[in-house]
Amino acid sequence: MSDQLLQQIFLEARTHNGWLAEPVDDATLRHLYEALRLGPTAANSVPARIVFVKSPEAKERLRPCLAEGNVEKTMSAPVTAIIAYDTRFHEKMPKLFPARPTMGEALAAMPPEQRDFLLLQNASLQAGYLILAARALGLDCGPMAGFDREKVDATFFADLPWKSILLVNLGHGDPEKLFPRNPRLDFEEACRIE
Repeated sequence: MSDQLLQQIFLEARTHNGWLAEPVDDATLRHLYEALRLGPTAANSVPARIVFVKSPEAKERLRPCLAEGNVEKTMSAPVTAIIAYDTRFHEKMPKLFPARPTMGEALAAMPPEQRDFLLLQNASLQAGYLILAARALGLDCGPMAGFDREKVDATFFADLPWKSILLVNLGHGDPEKLFPRNPRLDFEEACRIE
């Protein structure tokens, strides 16, 4: 990885709360998905499903689902990605893992709490891939957990077996609206080598 890309994805990248009035086109969102979908997940299960909320009408449907502190920044973002997982992800396994035709049945037969953990863990990985891919494509991100999952699911997934886990605002961030960067833990505080 070039130092420039490392700077862009991690070292200089920030969580944005304000947005410039620059649209994000559909081709960029497709390119973003094409990149993130190749990140590894358990048994290639790729359980994440994404709704890119762009239109004013869809944004208004999202508004009542948001925590109060997230309304303005979400409504002004060019795109809000709703990251969800598909509770029937196992039905796609014949396509996703053709070398093991019974993989879908094995995953479907997992105890519910184990399957839910697998779904949350792997869809969360894919949310991370989305953020990294977006930054690599020159977009800024503002991930948020401050929303009513049940309202989002009822509003956007009423006819689907999807469960939301995270919202990520996407666009070109307004540097004037950035908060100071908060500290992070040092290696010695967060890691050990054995």
